Amino acid sequence: MREISLGQYYPASSLIHKLDPRTKLLISIAYIVMIFFIDTFVGFGIVAVGLLGTILLSKIPIGKILKSLKIIIFLVVFTVLMTLLFYGGDKSEPIWSWWIITFYKQQLIDCGIIACRLLFMVLGPTMLTFTTTPVQLTDGMQSLLKPLALIKIPVHSLAIIMSITLRFIPTLSEETDKIINAQKSRCADFESGNIFKRAKAMIPILIPLLTSSIRRAEELANAMDSRCFKDAKHRTRMKKLKFGWFDPISFILFCVLFFVILWLKFNFLPFIDLRAFGWII
Repeated sequence: MREISLGQYYPASSLIHKLDPRTKLLISIAYIVMIFFIDTFVGFGIVAVGLLGTILLSKIPIGKILKSLKIIIFLVVFTVLMTLLFYGGDKSEPIWSWWIITFYKQQLIDCGIIACRLLFMVLGPTMLTFTTTPVQLTDGMQSLLKPLALIKIPVHSLAIIMSITLRFIPTLSEETDKIINAQKSRCADFESGNIFKRAKAMIPILIPLLTSSIRRAEELANAMDSRCFKDAKHRTRMKKLKFGWFDPISFILFCVLFFVILWLKFNFLPFIDLRAFGWII
C-alpha cells in the first residue's frame, strides 16, 4: 500500500512545482480527455515523451513515478485478460491458435492500447499531486469553480472537500500498512489460499480501517471547529494565485501536443498522408 502515490506531495524547487495550480489543473483535465482520443501506439509514444520531459523538469525521481503504477497493475492485467478471453472485434488476422483459443492481430493491439490508456491515466493525476500541495489544489479548484457560485453552488466548500479527500488517500494507505503489519504479527495469512479465503482474511483489516477512518474524520472536524472554521467562503490566503512566465509556455506546449494527438486521430490535414506510417499507427 505504500506505493500509492496519489495525494502525496513531493517537495522540490522546479518549474513544474512553481506553475500556477490552475494551470496544472486545467492541463490535467485536458490530459485525461486527450488520453481517450489516443488509439495508436504512436500517440502514446508522443505523450510518453511529453511526460518524460515533465518528469525531468519536476526533478522527481523516475523510480518514484513508476511506483505509482503499481496500484493499477491488477486492473490492467484483469482488463487485458478479459479482452483476450471475450474479444468481439476484428478476427480477420489470426496470429496464434491452440485448441479453442485463438489470438488475433487486432485483439493484441487493442489489449496494448487499453493497457497504455489505463497506465497513462494514472500518471497524469499522480504528477499533479506530486507537484501541488493540498492548499494549492484547494485554491486552484476554488478559483476555477468560482463562476458556479453565481448559481448558488458552494464552490469554496466543494474545493475544501476535494482537497481533503485527496489528502486522505496516502493517510489511509499508511494506516492500512500499519493494520496489515499488526495482523501479520498475530500470524494472519493474506497470501495463501483461494480467492475466497483471501477475501475472508481481509475482514480483520477492513473493520479497523473503517473505524480508524471515522476517528480521523472526527479529529479533523474537531480541529477545524476549534479553529473557528465555519465558512470557507471568507477564508483568507497568505499567497494570492498569479500566473508566472512559464504558465503560458506550458499551455502552448500542451496545446501543440493535443493538436498532434487529434491529427493522428482524425487526420484533418489531407496534404500529409498518414498511410506511410500505417505499420505503427
